[in-house]
Amino acid sequence: MKTNNTAREAAPKARGNLLDIVNDEFEISRGTPLPLGATLVREGINFAVFSSNATSVWLVLFEPGANEPIAEFPFDPVFNRTGDIWHAFVRGIASNIEYGYRVDKSDNIAKHVHRFDQSKVLIDPYAKALFGGETWGRSESDQPGSQRRWQSLITEDRFDWEFDQPLNIPLSESVIYELHVRGFTCRENSEVQNPGTYAGLIEKIPYLKELGVTAVELLPINEFSETDTDRTNPTTGETLVNFWGYHSVGFFAPKASYASAKQPGAQVIEFKNLVKAFHKAGIEVILDVVFNHTAEGNQMGPTVSFRGLDNSIYYLIDPYSGEYHNYTGCGNTINCNHPVVRDMILECLRYWVMEMHVDGFRFDLASVLGRGRDGSVLSNPPLLERIAADPVLRNTKLIAEAWDAAGVYQVGTFPSWGRWAEWNAKFRDDIRCFIKGEPGIVSLLANRLMGSPDVYSGWGRTPHNQINFITCHDGFTLADLVSYNYKHNKANGEDSRDGCDYNCSWNCGHEGPADQPGLIPAYSAIEIEALRRRQIRNFASLLLLSRGVPMLLAGDEFGRTQQGNNNAYCQDNELSWIDWSLVEQNADLLRFFRLLMQFRKNHPALAHGLTDTPESDPVSVTWHGVEPETPDWSFESRSLALQLSDTTDKKQRDIYVVANSYWELLEFKLPYLKGNQRWHRVIDTTLESPRDIAEPGEEPVINPRSSYKVGPRSVVVLLGK
Repeated sequence: MKTNNTAREAAPKARGNLLDIVNDEFEISRGTPLPLGATLVREGINFAVFSSNATSVWLVLFEPGANEPIAEFPFDPVFNRTGDIWHAFVRGIASNIEYGYRVDKSDNIAKHVHRFDQSKVLIDPYAKALFGGETWGRSESDQPGSQRRWQSLITEDRFDWEFDQPLNIPLSESVIYELHVRGFTCRENSEVQNPGTYAGLIEKIPYLKELGVTAVELLPINEFSETDTDRTNPTTGETLVNFWGYHSVGFFAPKASYASAKQPGAQVIEFKNLVKAFHKAGIEVILDVVFNHTAEGNQMGPTVSFRGLDNSIYYLIDPYSGEYHNYTGCGNTINCNHPVVRDMILECLRYWVMEMHVDGFRFDLASVLGRGRDGSVLSNPPLLERIAADPVLRNTKLIAEAWDAAGVYQVGTFPSWGRWAEWNAKFRDDIRCFIKGEPGIVSLLANRLMGSPDVYSGWGRTPHNQINFITCHDGFTLADLVSYNYKHNKANGEDSRDGCDYNCSWNCGHEGPADQPGLIPAYSAIEIEALRRRQIRNFASLLLLSRGVPMLLAGDEFGRTQQGNNNAYCQDNELSWIDWSLVEQNADLLRFFRLLMQFRKNHPALAHGLTDTPESDPVSVTWHGVEPETPDWSFESRSLALQLSDTTDKKQRDIYVVANSYWELLEFKLPYLKGNQRWHRVIDTTLESPRDIAEPGEEPVINPRSSYKVGPRSVVVLLGK
């Protein structure tokens, strides 16, 4: 392959079907403006990139793995430009070519607004794969804080999907499991052949299937920058990284370092294998996507792609000072409702659905997607409406984190068009406060158990529009929620300024591990640990027995801890990696979660109701207190019982649930059952395993029939049969 002279001067004046014969192997012609990106066809590749404010654009080609280009083609501003799209067709190049763009603007007097830098080779926003990130945590100079260099990669899209399609499991039947691809199998005790990769996650499918989840929600798996921090752990000196992945550099490209194979393009095939394998197991794949900001940061950040292509189009900036509006807390905010950016986001979502077969998306800081081009919050955001109404995405799950980092909070009011679901943060907060034992929560608890009708009502909203959760990647794990009153984030290198200060957590009497020698008497440690495990079961019970769509955080089902760190975004170590030894160590907790999810599946009326409209729901709800039909709604009340009667069942199965966050035992008189039915115990979180939850069909009968003693800080579930 011959190397041409660098052609970053004025474009040739020649006109015609063939613009310029670069050398014996390459030739470049006009090409077409659509589709954007690099499109592989029989005789070559069509390149198309948007830039409204540029006056010069060069296509830069690299041999695979090379640092220096083999050719640079100038786009003629007339012949190779249609409107604001620069395009060219190059014959005679291989599919595994790497490429990028140089972009400039002549007489750029507003450099603070138009941040063109001709020295930078920019990533194509539409690149389906990137080269340069195959090794996790390695930057260009291997120095903390230095920026990795990526190049856009063209790969042939050959994959045998067989008959695979997105599963389209109704949200009403879904149980979501949030996990980090690397952190899930990175520890040696994960016992997978390819730890920390897509392939390693495939090996864990049998575990997830047995657990009973219907979908995995993957923290960002598109290409992101994990090396752009110069912070270190003040205790160990360990270099910290952006572990979670909320620092996107390419929205269409799967992360290369998550692939077990390291050859260029392997990440695309391996991710497709992952989706295909999950679908065969009946489990959906939902992607956490970050369309609110990028890794380019503020004016001090690196120029990787969007900033160098057309800064004032892709980002929300002050038109006079050029400063970035920071509604994300990450230095910049994507100009989501500019028509060009809207089109890019929509095409990206379609790509992941059509070509990668994913089943849904969780949108990080989704309220940013509802901001206008001036940063204002729109009442009818065009991007959100287009996503909701897009025919390709018709059956795709759309889940919003309905707030941003600048004070917008839209839980219950996020524009939905009957399509968008939301993370229900009010469920998280109210359930935490109730289990902790705070007063004034009982009426809120009733709403959360019934699908938050006080939050989600009207405009076609149903309990299926909410994703109920108690923990997620951002915050305490479930074990830490019952073990720490305060965050312990010193390891993050920010003097514990980071992370939420309000966690509504309770350590059950001692901060941190209960078995620390010399801190508390041995008998107290045993009691504290028993109470903590009971509280975990209480949280799990209320989450999985509430109407709405439950989401679990990976590892909560067997007591994973982050040692009180409630913002472990930068911890690529055993703090964040799943400890699989806990599966055996806390087998009783894991059993409880498995059987609880099975009970939910066997009794859909308990979790969802049978219709989308409460007035036509054949499942009747009766509220009780310690006396039947006498609930205590007072401020000091800390207990509540409800009875569900499913009239569609010929046997009329009744379910009775008691939640007691009071610190003393309460005796509840049981409601009367018709016919010869009797109450049978399904769950009592005060009991030790295996009596804490019964196997299906093995629920012991309650004697005497008239009452049940509900222990302090516990949940009880009875089944009438």
